[in-house]
Amino acid sequence: MHVNKSYPTFDYELEVINRQGYSFVVGLDEAGRGPGAGPVVACAINIPPENANRFEGRLKDSKKMTRKQRVRMYGALVTSYDHGIGIVDNRVIDEINILEATKLAMMKAVVELPQADYALIDGNMKMDNINLPYRSIVKGDSLSLSIAAASVIAKETRDRIMEEYHEEYPAYGWDSNKGYLSKKHVEAINKYGTTPYHRLSFNKVGRQSRF
Repeated sequence: MHVNKSYPTFDYELEVINRQGYSFVVGLDEAGRGPGAGPVVACAINIPPENANRFEGRLKDSKKMTRKQRVRMYGALVTSYDHGIGIVDNRVIDEINILEATKLAMMKAVVELPQADYALIDGNMKMDNINLPYRSIVKGDSLSLSIAAASVIAKETRDRIMEEYHEEYPAYGWDSNKGYLSKKHVEAINKYGTTPYHRLSFNKVGRQSRF
């Protein structure tokens, strides 16, 4: 399989479609496993083969795109293709742990799709809660066009949530750190305590009193 080293390709999807006979192959990725505040967000998206060339050479792993590029790509994707979004908040993350919360978000995203019969998933995830055959791909957001598309939607969705939370609690700098435990964020936790959006089970967040 030829894989473009600079941009993800549609090769993984075509292998599943042409060699295994599946029709609705979805890319599945998440955003927000590492932060100390806010939800984890997953996206599942189906890009039809006839539309893949629209994004080849333009779409990258969301972490390798500027915010302006992500916003533009987000708009092109969500207005044109079937996609599902799954959101699991910080309280559930604290109850079941971040790995299980990520799987739950991914399941919710898949369930929202009108059609899906195979999933390509970023990372080395072992999914026991989706009723689909799947393949986990390490660094899949850099290799698979569908996974990269899911990564863009998941990240932009989560970023917008954190920006809304920032309006409510501006001291923590969520407009810039998006809930990751930056120096400013940790200093604010130490000074003001935690908010209803913090993950109390995470290191550096702790069991401090909420607002």
